[in-house]
Amino acid sequence: MPLLTDAPPARYRRAKTSRSILREMKRAALFVPHILSAIAMAQTPQWSAAAANEWYARQPWLVGSNYIQSNTVNQFEMWQSETFDADRIDMELGWAESLGMNVIRVVLQDLLWQHDSGGLQRRMGSLLKAADKHKIKVIFVLFDSSGDPFPEPGRQRQAKPGVRQSLWAQSPGAKGLTDPKQATRLLAYAEEVVAAFSIDKRVLAWDVWNEPDNMNATSYRTSEPTNKVELVQALLPKAFQYARAGNPTQPVTSGVWKGDWSSPDKLDPVAKTQLELSDFISFQNYDGPEEFEKRVKWLQAYGRPIICTGFLARTQGSTAEAILPIAKKYNLGALVGDLVAGKPQTMLPWDSWQHPYTDKQPDVWFQDIFRGNGTPYRQEEVNFIKEIIGTSGRTAARRK
Repeated sequence: MPLLTDAPPARYRRAKTSRSILREMKRAALFVPHILSAIAMAQTPQWSAAAANEWYARQPWLVGSNYIQSNTVNQFEMWQSETFDADRIDMELGWAESLGMNVIRVVLQDLLWQHDSGGLQRRMGSLLKAADKHKIKVIFVLFDSSGDPFPEPGRQRQAKPGVRQSLWAQSPGAKGLTDPKQATRLLAYAEEVVAAFSIDKRVLAWDVWNEPDNMNATSYRTSEPTNKVELVQALLPKAFQYARAGNPTQPVTSGVWKGDWSSPDKLDPVAKTQLELSDFISFQNYDGPEEFEKRVKWLQAYGRPIICTGFLARTQGSTAEAILPIAKKYNLGALVGDLVAGKPQTMLPWDSWQHPYTDKQPDVWFQDIFRGNGTPYRQEEVNFIKEIIGTSGRTAARRK
């Protein structure tokens, strides 16, 4: 395999040949299961810090949002053919572009790949087409430990009134994690979906696992496997390995989100794996500016580019006005928690699981930049985002 210093551009030409070889090996793996292990060994190596910084230097200042089609309750409705809405996505990404946003982060679902890999791949392509139209690149998330531990494809239930993300679905769910026989399927999914878009310049990066050790303490804690963290801890390095087996020309990461990152000896095992195996450092933080900046300084010790893949919790001091200036100061990417208010009800805070907002919305929205009709939640906030990204001046110049 080529060294990272040969890539990314030179690697694009070799990736097609590598993928064709991998496809043949995967066919054989249907008959010889152990060959899957050999496939994972033929992988893109971890990027050096120098190569990751070189890649990052070619990017604009990355500012964007986590994204789900606002009229869908979870990843299943987002991606299933009956409810995937390319026109809605195009419209909503147009609103993101109007702010100057240039990146979105979108969560996938392993069960959708299992049941309809071709359909999911086509719809991922449709989203990439819309994003590219609006000058936005995409970070795809392969696995996610946040949400309902018993995901089911097909028609989804109605969301719980007044409860934030009441139907968000884990990937893999409890069955996928606890059944050893499913490990081969899950790892093959990671490799195959990356391989399908491994040379696609519209894909900015691959996020291997969102909040891997999230026990969903305020929502589904009693339904989680008691040994979930240990199971994830064992699977996470393999998920990185098989994602790299897809020979991506894009970097791979997984974001730390809790605990003390001030020194390697204070990291828990999951965070240690995330930071050691990522090409660039990613993290989430929904605290105010002082805590946010402190964590950024901790992560600078790794000498790699840094992207915050989740901020914005207005009632906790995590606002665009407070966080984006810090992100700009340290040249780190920053993505708000969600873009458009809708069925996921992300304008509601986490405590809505204990105290549903059934009679009224909170006085201050927790997240979301736009209402469902495209009007800003706070015009002053939108004006600030445009100004700090630098779109206000460009818009005025175009009008002249």
